[in-house]
Amino acid sequence: MTHDPRSALLSVALECAALGLPVLPLRRGKVPFGNCPACAGNACGGRPNMKVPGPCRCPHPCHAWAAATTDSAVLSSPAWVDAWARAVAVAYHPGGAGLTVVDLDDADALAWARATLPATRIVPTTRGEHWIYRGAMASRNAVRPGVDIKSTMVYARWLGPGTGTITELPNAVRALVVRKPAPARPGAPVLAVPAPAGGGVCCHRTPTYLERGIAMAEQRITEARSAIHTTVYRTFLAVLSTHGRCGCLTEDHISRLFTAARAKGESPRHCTEAWTNARTTLGL
Repeated sequence: MTHDPRSALLSVALECAALGLPVLPLRRGKVPFGNCPACAGNACGGRPNMKVPGPCRCPHPCHAWAAATTDSAVLSSPAWVDAWARAVAVAYHPGGAGLTVVDLDDADALAWARATLPATRIVPTTRGEHWIYRGAMASRNAVRPGVDIKSTMVYARWLGPGTGTITELPNAVRALVVRKPAPARPGAPVLAVPAPAGGGVCCHRTPTYLERGIAMAEQRITEARSAIHTTVYRTFLAVLSTHGRCGCLTEDHISRLFTAARAKGESPRHCTEAWTNARTTLGL
């Protein structure tokens, strides 16, 4: 049986992709399609080649948010057309488009946002609103009652273009994901890697914000109990998405992250590859 590649959801996905939004299909339950047999249990290695669309060489939309793409050829390929024919919604990866979605789920959350956050583009949802800002950051659910942050390494449902002008991501939103840093732990020596050059607009009003971000990243790696390599890569990606464009990261910061990764058994080569791949993903 063949499926019409001009299906309604595929048409929406192609329109989103043309706007620079990496998209993927959602199946019943509004969740991503499961991995194919070749990718089950991350057997394919996840994302071995950052230059190809999607998370790996698999032709299917595997690996959830990591499969999101703006490549119209991939979106219209036979494996994806089959998925679109069975999908119920279109999703996108906000962080991949340099965006952050503040997901407000109830009246109290909406009241807080209107009193606290600057105006930006608003998209109505079933229970509340999505407030969309320009700038990527680490994602985290339940940062306060009724409020989730969706940016890097997550997906958000496409519910329409919304209204209003997208504005810059405020520090008030970035501060929502900051956790209390864990005490520093000693680690093994690491291979030095140059910090990314500056050039972007610095959004860090005090060194404390950057210090908390690095401490949170160290803690996330240190507390990982499985999928260490994946955790290291995703942590590096989160750090770079927040601090990688303004030149605030130093070799000392990178050394601390590598030390935490080495303490969990990562080799210097794996650390360097994960850092390089994260920079490539973000276009740094």
